[in-house]
Amino acid sequence: MKNIFILFLVIQSTFLACAQGNEENKQIKESNMKIKIKVGNNEFTADLYENETAKAFAAKLPITVNMADLNGNEKYYNFPQNFSGGKAQSPGTIHTGDIMLWSTNCLVLFYKTFSTSYSYISIGRIENTSGLETALGKGNIEVTFEVSDGT
Repeated sequence: MKNIFILFLVIQSTFLACAQGNEENKQIKESNMKIKIKVGNNEFTADLYENETAKAFAAKLPITVNMADLNGNEKYYNFPQNFSGGKAQSPGTIHTGDIMLWSTNCLVLFYKTFSTSYSYISIGRIENTSGLETALGKGNIEVTFEVSDGT
């Protein structure tokens, strides 16, 4: 009987954890704001999410930054100031085209899909990632983020 009770508690805890994770994922929804991301002669359009961090990021646009490569799957830039608000979560899987904030000031643009245990605040996502990895290339690269016309 004791083993059945323990099994029940484990199942209940797992269910509650999954339900909470699903609820948090529902909170990440697209806003009506689109941004352009320019890399050399390439241009990508991204949708920003409806959250305080994405709004704070949009308020800094337009901006051109030199992004460094990390792990052959992402480009990052450390802002000189921190962003406030937003709760970092572990997405489990990063997808090509995800735009996120790591820690309190590190903008990350992902160009490969992979699993992660790190926590991020989601800012947005590139609509069509075709050619993104090639455009970003290897090493450091200059990237311009700006609010898209008509938003």
